[in-house]
Amino acid sequence: MARIAVLTVSDRGAAGEREDLGGPLIAELAAAAGHAVAARAIVPDELEQIAGQLRAWADGGVADVVITTGGTGLTPRDVTPEATRSVAEREVPGIAVALVANGLQYTPFAALTRGVAVTRGRTLIVNLPGNPKAVREGMEVLLPLLNHAAELLAGPVEHGPGAG
Repeated sequence: MARIAVLTVSDRGAAGEREDLGGPLIAELAAAAGHAVAARAIVPDELEQIAGQLRAWADGGVADVVITTGGTGLTPRDVTPEATRSVAEREVPGIAVALVANGLQYTPFAALTRGVAVTRGRTLIVNLPGNPKAVREGMEVLLPLLNHAAELLAGPVEHGPGAG
């Protein structure tokens, strides 16, 4: 099973002014699916603080997958995708497409998310919105992918004759 780290991005959550609902929900759903929750944190909507936490977890080998919640909308303070891209080595656009496609089954507002999915080293990083309903819907998409993604990122995989 994959080791999961959960990063909540919220000015008010980081200040203790708002209860974090998305982060605990991600952790609960991941644990219920058999994954280990390796780390959790809350940071404000500050690009460098988000990027710093993502780098620390990925470069430190803390988790196979980092799932963020919050900061993916259209307001000027929503900088999670930019922070995520700033630490990325490779993008995984299919995950972002799948998240939006799934979300559109529930609400047209899913089209307004700017979340991305990337890799850094052997870690997959995926942005989910902050809304707990959207988190639950996003986890429906992610949970079946996590083990295989972690295995692929963990090391060489034989894909058959002639594979390089």
